[in-house]
Amino acid sequence: MGIYASGPDSGLARTLLRGAVRTMVVAATPMVMLVGDEGELLYNDAYAKFAGNKHPHIFGMPALQAWPEIADFNRGNIERGMRGESWTLQDQHLLLDRHGTLEPGWMDLYYSPIVSDDGEPIGTLCIVHETTARVLTESALARSEERLSMAVSGTNLVGTWDWDVLNNRVTSDARFAELYGIDPEQAALGLPIEEFFKGIHPDDVERVGREIEKVLTDGSPFHSEYRVVTESGVVWVLASGRPRLNEQGQAVRFPGVSVNITEQKQVSEALSASELRFRTLADTMPQMVWSTLPDGFHDYYNARWYEFTGVPEGTTDGEGWNDVFHPEDQARAWATWRHSLETGEPYQIEYRLRHHSGQYRWTLGRALPIRDGQGQILRWIGTCTDIHESRHAADERELVAQELSHRIKNIFAVLTGIISLSARNHPEAKPFADQLRQRVFALGEAHDFVRPHSHLSSSRDGQGMLSALVDRLMRAYRQEDEQRVVFAGDDIAIDDATATPLALLFHELATNAAKYGALSSDDGKVVITGSETEDEYSLTWRETDGPVTVEPEKLSGFGTRLVQMSVEGQMRGKVERHWLPEGLVVEVTLPKDALSRSSRLRSAPDA
Repeated sequence: MGIYASGPDSGLARTLLRGAVRTMVVAATPMVMLVGDEGELLYNDAYAKFAGNKHPHIFGMPALQAWPEIADFNRGNIERGMRGESWTLQDQHLLLDRHGTLEPGWMDLYYSPIVSDDGEPIGTLCIVHETTARVLTESALARSEERLSMAVSGTNLVGTWDWDVLNNRVTSDARFAELYGIDPEQAALGLPIEEFFKGIHPDDVERVGREIEKVLTDGSPFHSEYRVVTESGVVWVLASGRPRLNEQGQAVRFPGVSVNITEQKQVSEALSASELRFRTLADTMPQMVWSTLPDGFHDYYNARWYEFTGVPEGTTDGEGWNDVFHPEDQARAWATWRHSLETGEPYQIEYRLRHHSGQYRWTLGRALPIRDGQGQILRWIGTCTDIHESRHAADERELVAQELSHRIKNIFAVLTGIISLSARNHPEAKPFADQLRQRVFALGEAHDFVRPHSHLSSSRDGQGMLSALVDRLMRAYRQEDEQRVVFAGDDIAIDDATATPLALLFHELATNAAKYGALSSDDGKVVITGSETEDEYSLTWRETDGPVTVEPEKLSGFGTRLVQMSVEGQMRGKVERHWLPEGLVVEVTLPKDALSRSSRLRSAPDA
């Protein structure tokens, strides 16, 4: 302390300084003296720990040299102390080299001047209270709360609460308090839980109270859905938490969070209502209704299915449904179902299902895919319709139809026989009789072609199509395996009312071609071409590779009149003939609605 060793008052100054040092040394709080204008450091053991690796060599060293990293900071403090000032710095941030590298620190600093008896400052006393741990903790907590607040604001989280069970004080964040109609400042200080219960829907209060009592007793997790009544309406919340128990098993704290589930509840209720409507509709339908996942896994059957099959609920889920098929139908049904699953095409098949009586009954199975906006299949919805009785009725109708058809064909045969017998007695009528027999034969072929068929009758390829009728009528003109009359172009469906005039038309054209045209030559051929527009259907009969044709002076034969009567009379069409050097061309134009009975009925005016 050589700076005070001279002068009249130097002894007194040293005495005062020694007294201050003794007081500082015995203190438990870090304390340091900055003595004189250079701020020589004198400090206690607590400050020595604060100084870290700098102790002990900084003891007695000027502050600016001892702490060069904060020299400007200490210079100002020394000057203020020598002016006799007292001041305090709260949570002062300093970068200090206490362990070999600069590291941040925070501290509360309390500065007071050291004065002599005559009132002159001789140094500065600083009491140091390090707050680094608290500042870092508070900073981390603030960041955590900020992140939590940002996360909460971006979710359906209502907020958090913490209930001091022993003192019955609930503290919460602002969002939680506002939901219950409570002032956020009061909620931050704490309120009795009964204040929060006032916001719960009256119908839910008693239940929520019972659930809370239970978890307080056994310490189990708390999960409760209930309604909160707000000014803007009712809000559904999911509250979750778990009480904290002391060593005696008594609940002391009960923290938790609440999530707004109003939207989920509304969606769930809408789905439940939709599911109820679907099940009600499905269970009141006479058909069996089922549905599957996109991969074909069966997960739903209506009541009719279980009534029909008599199987326990759930036993036909997944692939179990195949067990109720007739053994002879299983492979076919599976193949058809797999094809629909792979292609997305509608499913339709007739098979036999085992009835609860043990009988196998014929059933019509149908299913359609349900797709989303992108066309992806979400589900398959299907039905099974009992067609056992109608199928047997169809079988009976088929037998009657076969018998009736047989009798009609017999009538044609008898008629042909009568014509032949009559022709024997009148040789001059033989050519006419031959033509008449052929026309009767054509009518018989047309009748047999378009008569209704069931699964029992041998349904031929193209049944009901014009090309198939042409093929059947022209078989007589084949040469070995070569077809001399072929159909090309647009094909079209026909019914029994149309088949008869068309059969007569083609018969007359083929008969004339066999006598005078292309079919009279070994190399001759006929091509019948169909062409379809929106309202009309056109047929072109074109003969080639036959003898040269010459247009007759007059068309007045019975065959000509028969063609006109068939086309223009019965079918409201138009016939044009062209005798070209390469062969006859006949063009027939028909209204499309004349080709089927259903079209004619649709186009008929209302009665």
